[in-house]
Amino acid sequence: MSDRLIYLPLGGAGEIGMNAYVYGYGPVGAERLIVVDLGVTFPEMEGSPGVDLIMADAAWLEDNADRVDAIFITHAHEDHIGALPYLWPKLGAPIYARPFTASLGQQKLNEGGINTEIKVIAPRPDVIEAGPFKVQFVPISHSIPESSALIIDTPAGRIVHTGDFKLDANPIVGEAFDVNMWNEIAQEGNGIKVLTCDSTNIFSHTPGKSESTLIEPLTKLIQFQEGLLVATTFASNVARLKTLADAGVAAGRSVCLLGRSMKRMVQTAQQTDVLRNFPSVVQPEEAADIPRENLMLIVTGSQGERRAASAQLSRGKYLGLEMKEGDAFLFSSKTIPGNERGVIRIMNAFSEMGVDVITERGGLYHVSGHANRPDLEALHDLLKPQMLIPMHGEHRHLREHVKLAKSKGIAAEVATNGTMLELSGDAPVIAEYVETGRTYLDGNVLIGAMDGVVRNRIRMALNGHLMINVLIDEDGGSLGEPWVEAMGLPAKGRSGQVLVEQIETELTEAIDRAPGKVIDNDKKLEDMMRRVARSCAMDEIGKKPEVTVVISRLQDE
Repeated sequence: MSDRLIYLPLGGAGEIGMNAYVYGYGPVGAERLIVVDLGVTFPEMEGSPGVDLIMADAAWLEDNADRVDAIFITHAHEDHIGALPYLWPKLGAPIYARPFTASLGQQKLNEGGINTEIKVIAPRPDVIEAGPFKVQFVPISHSIPESSALIIDTPAGRIVHTGDFKLDANPIVGEAFDVNMWNEIAQEGNGIKVLTCDSTNIFSHTPGKSESTLIEPLTKLIQFQEGLLVATTFASNVARLKTLADAGVAAGRSVCLLGRSMKRMVQTAQQTDVLRNFPSVVQPEEAADIPRENLMLIVTGSQGERRAASAQLSRGKYLGLEMKEGDAFLFSSKTIPGNERGVIRIMNAFSEMGVDVITERGGLYHVSGHANRPDLEALHDLLKPQMLIPMHGEHRHLREHVKLAKSKGIAAEVATNGTMLELSGDAPVIAEYVETGRTYLDGNVLIGAMDGVVRNRIRMALNGHLMINVLIDEDGGSLGEPWVEAMGLPAKGRSGQVLVEQIETELTEAIDRAPGKVIDNDKKLEDMMRRVARSCAMDEIGKKPEVTVVISRLQDE
């Protein structure tokens, strides 16, 4: 049986977030495997109420854990590293990352009580051998330090997995995009067989901008403000934190960082020597004594997170600091689709205080960490891959990226989560489909999307809940009326009567009419009471609530 080269996305293909990609080489069904990234996405109340994190369903990987030779983490964004403490115990393979990413990943593992050490790797030319794969980390610019693409050399040819990237010659923090190095990579051996490429900004037709373009407009903006200036951005965007802090100092202000995740990012970046010359900051208790016109806060919560510093300030005081009329709040970030409601809620709360809300204004105060369409084309032209597989995007992004590749004569294919491609030949071919989905972190327990837990939670949220208790004596008669408790339902229905009293009356009448074969059978009695209660609720309030029936029977001594 001949060997084959395969690619299988389990997350991050057909969506933005929750990245998890698998490459394999070997006999069909027995390929040796490597995993690239184990990330999370974040829940929203409408579709996943109460859930803490969402990650890829790793059932296929778990079933094939004995074939997994290594896990490679390209960078430390949550959508690439956040699932590590939850999914690694199912796999047990060695984890490789560069120092900054490894430090943050190790903190996650330690906090989860997981006793394994991430292997810290230097970038190219260092090579990690994992089964049939030879892997190099290649520095690439993005919105977090030490982001890396991967060169994956296989017996079937070279793969370049870009990870998240942009073309930035001066990213302030982190490595610049090195055209000469990438040209060298493209020229080595037989060239690039497969380019697995970031697709996030395929619809942005203007060239991307450098982080270095922000310092001047941000400094002018801060100088113009008469009151307190508060800015928020992604806590992981260490370069932006430095740009904002440098601009604040240049504008004559003291700078204070608010938010645990932001402080941890800065501290880790300094400890791993990727962040230097970060301005001195003041503590919150010191900031409270500084005149407002001389103070700048850099805070967490750019995506509307309810417990982050931004949201706390929008609801009142946070660590003794508060915003007032005449102050300004800057979003030096873009809102991730799905987070709009939370961000707008904060904006309106500040507006009601008389605080001026300033957004990124078309790139004046924010630049993306992802390559725009002209930059993607430049990378295609530089690497000249035989095949292109788009990743890190919704279906519309992947499809558009395939169209762009094909227009340049590059073989390409859309592969959404669960679609396994064979890459052994001259063009990608769909080999099979793997059942995949989502896993939820619910409190401290992992549950499957199809387990019914979240579905039942949604049904209760939409329809309310009734708890019915009934006591049956030894002779099969009801001891008193059933009693009903309601949650999430109106107290009275359209008849004007108390809803639970109306339901109790109808249940009593139904029990009195029921034949003995129903009364004596718990299942039949439960079904009857559920049906009567839901019918009564539908008549009174126009909803069929979820119903729990508890039947207690007295026994002869």
